[in-house]
Amino acid sequence: MTSLVSAKSVSKHFGSFTAVDDVSFEIESGKILGLIGPNGAGKTTLLKALLGLTDCEGQLSVMGLDPFRQRKELMQNICFIADVAVLPRWIRVTQLLDYVEAIHPNFSRARAEELLQQTKIMAKSKVKELSKGMVTQLHLSIIMSIDAKLLVLDEPTLGLDILFRKEFYANLLNDYFDEERTILVTTHQVEEIENLLTDIMFINDGRIILSSSMEALPGTYIEVAASGADADKARGLAPIAEGQMFGKSVMLFEGVSREHLEGLGDLRTPSVADLFVAKVKGART
Repeated sequence: MTSLVSAKSVSKHFGSFTAVDDVSFEIESGKILGLIGPNGAGKTTLLKALLGLTDCEGQLSVMGLDPFRQRKELMQNICFIADVAVLPRWIRVTQLLDYVEAIHPNFSRARAEELLQQTKIMAKSKVKELSKGMVTQLHLSIIMSIDAKLLVLDEPTLGLDILFRKEFYANLLNDYFDEERTILVTTHQVEEIENLLTDIMFINDGRIILSSSMEALPGTYIEVAASGADADKARGLAPIAEGQMFGKSVMLFEGVSREHLEGLGDLRTPSVADLFVAKVKGART
């Protein structure tokens, strides 16, 4: 695998406030990476830097280009969907396709029209006449009709009902993603996408607090539900987080082998959401 994105000691300051604090990471081609963080963690600022919308300190390369200084060239191979509606409300669907066809060299209008035929969106409809779900479908139809190497999704399904969310990600995987493309997604509904991800990255207070492949998580993190003397023994192995559930102590361990925990309680790999909460709370103590 080759690195599509390379960040080395990247920081972004707004006066005395540090939004991104000396982060370094690599995103390989053909991956689906979940960028997870609480509000104000630095996700949006980092995405803006990757998209060339803001400059930054350090070294940042996307497809071998400086995203801030070579943004025009870079955007020919990047697609972006955000929760914030950016389509003019007055424009008709057919006019929007005309516009994208005129400005993007890698856009296939025929493909977009084929995808839109699978929805209830009419070609003559104006954006203001579409529901939020339909606007997202319109976005996705355009995105999946552009031959881009990197797709950035920033809370793309926020506010949509569960049927739209499931359909959104199913279409994305079945009709768009392949080993030549890379997807970077941020969401607060991490439970819905963790089975889609190949890699995960947690950001908190502008710093990367976890970066891992999904395959590596079971070998690094283990959760045990124990009670009584077994809970005391498990606690002696220094869990990074502990909570209570159904009368048992649920402890999360990092770097502790499964053999050390066998026999102390029920073992399982923690969910991404549970791991995220534990890492963020640990970073704040």
